[in-house]
Amino acid sequence: MKMKKLPIGVSDFKDMMTGNYYYVDKTLFIKEIIDSGDKILLIPRPRRFGKTLNLSMLKYFYDCCPPTWAPNPESQPPGHLFDSLAISGAGQEYLDKMGKHPVIFLSFKDTKEMDWESCLDNIKKLIRKEYARHHYLLDSQKLMPHERDYFQEIIDLKGNKSDYANSLENLLIFLSRHYNKRAVILIDEYDAPVHAGYNYGYYDEIINFIRNFLGGGLKDTGQYLEKGVVTGIMRIAKESIFSGFNNPGVYTLLSPKFSDSFGFTEEEVKTMLADFQVSHMIDQVQLWYNGYLFGGKVIYNPWSIINFLNDPEKKLRPYWLNTSGNEIIESLLTREGKELKEELEQLIRGESIEKAIDENIILKEVTLREDLLWTFLLMGGYLKQTSERLDDVSEKAYYTLSIPNKEVRATYTGIIDRYFSNKIENKQLETMLKALIAGDIKLFEKMLKMIVVSVFSYHDFGNKPEKVYHALVAGLLIWISNTHEVKSNRESGYGRYDIMIIPKNPVQTGYVIEFKSVDKDENETVENAIKVALAQIEAKKYETELVERGIKHIKKLAIAFSGKEVFVREPGS
Repeated sequence: MKMKKLPIGVSDFKDMMTGNYYYVDKTLFIKEIIDSGDKILLIPRPRRFGKTLNLSMLKYFYDCCPPTWAPNPESQPPGHLFDSLAISGAGQEYLDKMGKHPVIFLSFKDTKEMDWESCLDNIKKLIRKEYARHHYLLDSQKLMPHERDYFQEIIDLKGNKSDYANSLENLLIFLSRHYNKRAVILIDEYDAPVHAGYNYGYYDEIINFIRNFLGGGLKDTGQYLEKGVVTGIMRIAKESIFSGFNNPGVYTLLSPKFSDSFGFTEEEVKTMLADFQVSHMIDQVQLWYNGYLFGGKVIYNPWSIINFLNDPEKKLRPYWLNTSGNEIIESLLTREGKELKEELEQLIRGESIEKAIDENIILKEVTLREDLLWTFLLMGGYLKQTSERLDDVSEKAYYTLSIPNKEVRATYTGIIDRYFSNKIENKQLETMLKALIAGDIKLFEKMLKMIVVSVFSYHDFGNKPEKVYHALVAGLLIWISNTHEVKSNRESGYGRYDIMIIPKNPVQTGYVIEFKSVDKDENETVENAIKVALAQIEAKKYETELVERGIKHIKKLAIAFSGKEVFVREPGS
């Protein structure tokens, strides 16, 4: 039997069902939406996890508008797209909802312009397209003459900003009045233009517009609104956008509700691998693409699974990494901050950290509040949460966080790699690290001096030489992680070393490195700083972990900084 096509980039449910595509049945999401007591639902999930397809599915299920896409509308029953799918067997009370409500469907996923004027222009065209889909309302006797004039101005792109800000509410009223039925509003990726506004400097303008636009259509309009479903990546704080909403139900990836509606479950992935005759690769696929926890349920990245199966060579690679959208993440992870860099190193090494999570995001504060940063990474799919702890004093929720899989780890290492590429020639860093591994301390010192000068030419490192320590660690993580384990600020012996390099092959050399900034205020000399650093390594027996690992060849290095000058010494040199 010929296998169905894999839906690369297919986000329209009708195209999915009529185009002979392989479809993982998520139609019970419709039942969950109907069963929910919430009039308005906000369901944030990471990018490329099937949000647009699910909202498109809801559109085709609910919509009573003329099915102009059908070759012969009279011969096509409204539910034919759902034949043999799970929702068709869910019960008559759900099927009775099929084809009974007008639908407004808007997706902001491609609204990512670099300036406010272009963003607003894109939004106007998006709204015009949805108004044009309901062009028959221009002939509706249920609309008054001035309302038809307004409708035409929206289509002709002649309305002012206020007209478009009120357009969701007005279209809702027009449709409800025309059909004498309450309408369904579906808004996909509502926060995509907000992220662009944050990136490109028009955050306040887009926040104000989206607040008025969504607030108008999704406020307490019981006589007009049947359901409102909004998806995005983040839950933007209520005071920023949702102040006009009437208590929406919010279901982030921490909630057990809708936990398996977005992304693929373990069972679904195993079925797919079997269908495409690669069941033997399940262990590798798990390492690369699962690890997400939505409401406690293990979930795989659907974009990555589909692209992996579509690859003729079935190569395991970071498909999600290449879909863009990492700009904010990249700027956050490469900003200054010793603690952040140390925690990033821990995560890349496969360790966990515990952080407070606040599900309400205020983007303008994400660089100021640590809990928002970690929430941003978690909700964006860059971290997974495991255990939860409620702090009795602060009443904050703390979660144990880690990198979910190899694919996301590649995202982090790629960010660090680009960070270095912008500041240091890769060849310089590679030469320096090869010299270190080979035990050529003189060449290592020479290359490190060159790199320090290069790094300190950038203002974001300020005048603090300690920044170089963490830059060095990040470089070590990227360049030698295949052959060595790199640790920093960990306990060994009777204290905490700065850096330890542990070779995976025990016959190779292991390193303990201690940094020391020369204290000019105390008239300290470079020689004395080196002496103190080496004495500390000896006194604290930092090499203990290396010895316990069976490493016989151990080098102890002191790296001293004095302004832009750097010196590397080992005992006896």
